[in-house]
Amino acid sequence: MNTLYLGDCLNVLRDSVADESVDLIYIDPPFNSKRDYNIFFDDKEIQSQRLAFEDTWSLKNVLDSLHELQTMRTENIHLLLAVYQKVAPHAFPYLVMMALRLLELYRVLKPKGSFYLHCDSSMSHYLKNVCDIIFAEKHFQDEIIWKRTFNSGSSKSIAKKFPINTDSILYYTKSGEFTFNKMYRPYAEGALKRYDKEDTNGRFMWVPLKTVSKARLAELRKSGEIREEPGMKYPRYKKYFDETKGAAIDNIWDDIEQMATRGESIERLGYPTQKPKALLERIIKASSNEGDVVLDGFCGCGTTIDAAEGLHRKWIGVDISPIAISLIKRRLHHTYKKGLAEFEVRGTPTDEQSAQRLWKENAFAFQDWWITEFEAFSATFGTKGADKGVDGIALYAMDNKDTTARVAFQVKGGEKVQSKDIDALLGAIEKHKCDMGVFLTTAEPTKPMLDTVAGAGFVKLPGFEFPKLQILTLKDFFAGKRPKLPSVNITFKAAQHSGKKGNQGALEL
Repeated sequence: MNTLYLGDCLNVLRDSVADESVDLIYIDPPFNSKRDYNIFFDDKEIQSQRLAFEDTWSLKNVLDSLHELQTMRTENIHLLLAVYQKVAPHAFPYLVMMALRLLELYRVLKPKGSFYLHCDSSMSHYLKNVCDIIFAEKHFQDEIIWKRTFNSGSSKSIAKKFPINTDSILYYTKSGEFTFNKMYRPYAEGALKRYDKEDTNGRFMWVPLKTVSKARLAELRKSGEIREEPGMKYPRYKKYFDETKGAAIDNIWDDIEQMATRGESIERLGYPTQKPKALLERIIKASSNEGDVVLDGFCGCGTTIDAAEGLHRKWIGVDISPIAISLIKRRLHHTYKKGLAEFEVRGTPTDEQSAQRLWKENAFAFQDWWITEFEAFSATFGTKGADKGVDGIALYAMDNKDTTARVAFQVKGGEKVQSKDIDALLGAIEKHKCDMGVFLTTAEPTKPMLDTVAGAGFVKLPGFEFPKLQILTLKDFFAGKRPKLPSVNITFKAAQHSGKKGNQGALEL
């Protein structure tokens, strides 16, 4: 069954994915910069940020991972990383953490499987050295250069260097025998003009025949599809225009634009590192067949999962962020509706006990999980410290005239909650210009808190009336109770319904 996992891909791969069970792996891991470790959601009024990888990539974990690499007898990798620790200390922690995960990805890949690693110029050369050891240099197939945009950088930065408009996608296989479906793109206008001759078989051009067997040469002469003239260095044969294929796609991909960061886009979901679906469709079609298993260990907003579902592949998605998991679930349901194949989500709380366990293990992951259950986005304003009374904000449509309602959410864990907690939420509602608030708690509220809720009164919105303050306990949540809220949540942009592709050949680009 298709599966979506919440967790660090290292642990998920070790605990849940069998040896040599995956046909194709694509990963777009966080690059080695603090900004890329973060997850941002933006609207016109609020920018929110969650430090999703902060605990995973700590110094202690890096040193523990380096020791683990040594005990696993990965001598060459350990030696390489020891060198990087001295000569490239800025890259060292990132490469240690990635090396462990790359080893597990190699383990789960089938002997005929393919692996694609998406990276930028700051890390591609380091990562290639690590991959050369794990996959073997002879199984490096290509470095795909994706020209993601045509203009970037300010005029000041461009004046000092060439603008960076590309990413690298390192392409490896596990052996010398692997799946590869040749891909084509429409002919360029200049190439089409070269087919300027026509006969009863269609448009053609004369092409020099540099190497050919005697039997083939005799065959061409017999058919009349060849031209030989005095002074001509090579005979020429007729090459007919084949509308069904086009020009073979090489390793320079300049025909797929990146997601627009501003303005309207059919695909854009508000995820900063979102990749265009066409990019993943090309990779999946080239290196897998219908029914194969595709895995993405850093699946973010789920573009790989979306593309695999649409192309009739089985899939496994892993991400460490509850926000990402929630976003992917919505994306799949909105995109495929009744045509969506059955899938399950693992790693998210399924009952009060597992939710309490998540709270004790990682309070911030618990907070993000519960917030996203209401399709709200995290509103911690980039800090793990004071939350300013609001952990999440959701936006609801009230009518067809652009009237909306804003709802603030606050999460409190632990055995006790106090009146000051609900008072803080009441003040935050006004400060952040929200219409109402929901207090989510793992403990039972006190009587003074219930009195505060009752005294807050109601909010009148077009055709409706809602409590200004509401309290929901974890126990009530798993009993199926929900706060009284407007029915149309528009916090996140929905993916456009597109359904699935009819067959393997329908998406050649």
